[in-house]
Amino acid sequence: MATTRFTVHTSLSPSEVMAVITDFGPQRSRWWPNVDDAHFSVHAQGPGWAEVTEGTTMGWERERYSWDAASGIVTIDTLESNLWGPGSGWRYELVPAAEGTDLRVSLTRRPNSFRGRLVAALIPIVGPRALGRQFQAVLRKAESR
Repeated sequence: MATTRFTVHTSLSPSEVMAVITDFGPQRSRWWPNVDDAHFSVHAQGPGWAEVTEGTTMGWERERYSWDAASGIVTIDTLESNLWGPGSGWRYELVPAAEGTDLRVSLTRRPNSFRGRLVAALIPIVGPRALGRQFQAVLRKAESR
């Protein structure tokens, strides 16, 4: 199992960050660098939850997003994946901070394949920096809207 944590600051309000994370519209692959159109599908969606498949050719997963705007918590549980098994997922905590929001991210990966084990080995080493940059890029795009 691989776990990593990092925090990204943005000038967006917590509600604006929540909107970016939970926007499952057709532009999602243009916002998120680890999602392409061929591997993005919304299966079902309701108030406070969505079930989607997203990723790329290298790694995709079917996930259940659950969120509570009042608490500022988003959890993403992996349901099926070519790399990750049960118990994998993300947790986002949106914390009001000076002039914006701190987005606290926790990622847990339980590999279910050889490729997943290789990627999982790198997560503690390069995950916080590489993933932090990806999140920062997404939030900067949203700030410039």
